[in-house]
Amino acid sequence: MVGDAGAIAPVPRDLIERAPKVLLHDHLDGGLRPQTIIELADEVGYQDLPAGDAPSLAAWFEQAAGSGSLERYLETFRHTVGVTQTADALFRVANECAQDLAADGVCYAEIRYAPELHVERGLHLPEIVEAVLAGFGAGERAALTAGRRIRIGVLLTAMRTAMHSRTIAELSVQYRDRGVVGFDIAGAEAGFPPTRHLDAFEFLRRENAHFTIHAGEGFGLPSIWEAIQWCGADRLGHGVRIVDDISTAADSSPVLGRLAAYVRDRRIPLEMCPTSNVQTGAARSIAEHPIGLLRRLGFRVTVNTDNRLMSGTSMTREMELLSEAFGYGLDDLQWFTLNAMKSAFIPFDERLAIINEQIKPGYAALKAVLADRLLGRE
Repeated sequence: MVGDAGAIAPVPRDLIERAPKVLLHDHLDGGLRPQTIIELADEVGYQDLPAGDAPSLAAWFEQAAGSGSLERYLETFRHTVGVTQTADALFRVANECAQDLAADGVCYAEIRYAPELHVERGLHLPEIVEAVLAGFGAGERAALTAGRRIRIGVLLTAMRTAMHSRTIAELSVQYRDRGVVGFDIAGAEAGFPPTRHLDAFEFLRRENAHFTIHAGEGFGLPSIWEAIQWCGADRLGHGVRIVDDISTAADSSPVLGRLAAYVRDRRIPLEMCPTSNVQTGAARSIAEHPIGLLRRLGFRVTVNTDNRLMSGTSMTREMELLSEAFGYGLDDLQWFTLNAMKSAFIPFDERLAIINEQIKPGYAALKAVLADRLLGRE
């Protein structure tokens, strides 16, 4: 099978595992280890878990999240949020998240979570933010000790179904020099347009702060249009429904509508999460996911995990699935990775350093290994 860049696919899994990866769209409360959930539930007396052992619990999350409905998918978070209502729990899951991602070859990640969801046991918002930042710092150090270099940036998320977005936006600015790199809104899209939170976005723009918006996942083009044109989003969380603005001409060539052309031409990054999109019904299968068309048309597409627990996935797994479905080779995977690093919310010189010191050398080495294998020299 030949991919878009002309490479033979699929790429061997062991090479994908070793590839440097960049992750822009991953939820902290969607990536807990099943055993950690069980242990935290015991510590705090949380009694609503649907299973009592780690393998069964992992299977339940993946099955429940695969309902085909975004709203049903979001219900699974009741359990992960339920066991992360203390500073110690938040520190632990952030620490483990950094180490898990580093073990998967991720060299840079932006992890998002909603502080407002962790106040049930009396934590104040700054305590929540500081516990998570400390956990990520500990995880980065532990990963480095194990020979893995990773940097974590934090996105503070406000729930679009509530009205705390201005407070969370102010919190993201307050901590932006301590590891918080941006802001986001998340939750059910239908009936909760991003313009409900326009005050928060106007504040962030005045403060020269970065933000992304979940848009074009559970709802269509109007959500994407508002996120960009009214709110000024730097990136689109998912953005998969932008494909609704691409039609087919009589000669079968794609025709971009005004919004799709704007998104492509302005190089607005799309934080695409293939497995999650299939689970929520935003795409029918990996092979039919719009990422294939959007990559061919030159959109700034990035590959992400969304929720590693609910989707039973990792960055290695997402790239492996795309390589198998679309014939992507190492050149394609590097293209996705560079797109993501260019779109990160850290300063330009710091992005460039990761590109030149980790991503490009890493892929060059893997291409040499693959060439040796093809020539029978390994």
